[in-house]
Amino acid sequence: MRRHTHTVRIGDVPLGSEYPVRLQSMVNTDTMNTAATVAQAIRIIEAGGDYVRITAPGVREAEHLSVIKRELRRRGYRTPLIADIHFNPKAAETAARVVEKVRINPGNYIDRKRSVPKDYSDSEYAAELERMHERLLPLIRICKEYGTAVRIGSNHGSLSDRVVNRYGDTPEGMVESAMEFLRIFEAEQFREVVVSMKASNVRVAIDSTRLLAQRLARENMPYPLHLGVTEAGEGEDGRVKSALGIGALLLEGVGDTVRVSLTEAPEAEIPVAKQIVRYCTRQAVAAVSMPEMQTLDASDKIVWIREDYRPPEKITALCPPFRLPDNMQKSDLPVPVLKKIYPDSHIEDIYVKAACDFGVPLLNGVGEGIWIETPAPEHREKSTDIALSLLQACRLRMSKPEYISCPSCGRTLFDLQATAARIREKTAHLKGLKIAVMGCIVNGPGEMADADYGYVGSGVGKVTLYRQREAVKRNIPEADAVDELLRLIGENDNRMAE
Repeated sequence: MRRHTHTVRIGDVPLGSEYPVRLQSMVNTDTMNTAATVAQAIRIIEAGGDYVRITAPGVREAEHLSVIKRELRRRGYRTPLIADIHFNPKAAETAARVVEKVRINPGNYIDRKRSVPKDYSDSEYAAELERMHERLLPLIRICKEYGTAVRIGSNHGSLSDRVVNRYGDTPEGMVESAMEFLRIFEAEQFREVVVSMKASNVRVAIDSTRLLAQRLARENMPYPLHLGVTEAGEGEDGRVKSALGIGALLLEGVGDTVRVSLTEAPEAEIPVAKQIVRYCTRQAVAAVSMPEMQTLDASDKIVWIREDYRPPEKITALCPPFRLPDNMQKSDLPVPVLKKIYPDSHIEDIYVKAACDFGVPLLNGVGEGIWIETPAPEHREKSTDIALSLLQACRLRMSKPEYISCPSCGRTLFDLQATAARIREKTAHLKGLKIAVMGCIVNGPGEMADADYGYVGSGVGKVTLYRQREAVKRNIPEADAVDELLRLIGENDNRMAE
């Protein structure tokens, strides 16, 4: 049963539980390059995108959105546009007069990171909330006047110091950060709002969104939710992580619009999002609960494998250690290996379906191993890779490096796809190491919070390297940056020399 929400009007494409789950992507062109931005927006629309998001880091770019919108309308495209805002309230207020929706991050829209952490008393915290209310009023008034919707988007790793001081960089902190803004919008009787919880760690994205849905229900706030896993990467891993994070929530009836974030051309995200939504829509709500015992020949659902049907060479992946929900005992179950047969001819279908099918039980602590089987000979070896990617996305078994790479946008100042591919090639043997490749300083340091090492664009032709959250080499020439990153990793990991 899909979670009930009220309807948010976004141009001609309303959003909410009375409508289909909407699909969106974000252009990665320079916003000031009208021709390139319009062309890419059209490719997203023609791939099936319901909304197109465009970065507006400053007032100049926000003003230019009117030129882009006018050109799209001239060509007959009425798809709603979304302005992506960071740090700059004036840019948001400008964009809100032009586009159908504005996305703001409560972690950096008003609050700023302090060089020295500060402890907040209750009175100081309350004073900050009052300041936030006053600072949001201009945006709210403009949105009311122009009929513009807002997305409040909390991101793991980019919470304000004030929220982190009280709640930590946790799902609870992410939810409270959004709720603070949401209460201000409610107080001003403005409800054309969508909310999201984003993280590159799939578990954090799911846990924070589940927690948000519970909080909204408790406070009688039926706002639509936007789903996505940030910086999912590319290829198989990006698709598995996205399908796992989005699919697990859709199967629970949570989610009204989705964005798959791949380090690929933006229009490539839409077919993957379509697959996830279409497949999850077809699945019964019962998929969230324990799978039933079936025979090995069943192919329509996940099955439990009995002990006498457990040939070791067929079990593609095992996850340590076995965990069960509190109300279940291991002795009550057969050997807990989950299996499903996928007759699909396209390997990408198997990526998506397996992640959606196995993700919920694995994330809920059910299952000691998974067995993905396909009759197609050309897919049999790949099924093991899919299983291992899925277990890694669930953080149950690390079998290869973890790459956190953003899809890039108009703020990106280097060839992110080529750079990510080169780093992947040079570090593919570093099992379990987490490496982030981020397009710009706006999102980079926060959203790569889970990484061991980070490669972040810091200016035109410049890159800053991070070890965990510490910038260790600043403003390196782009031509030298990959080699410097490899050298930094090598200084701390002997496997780089292998």
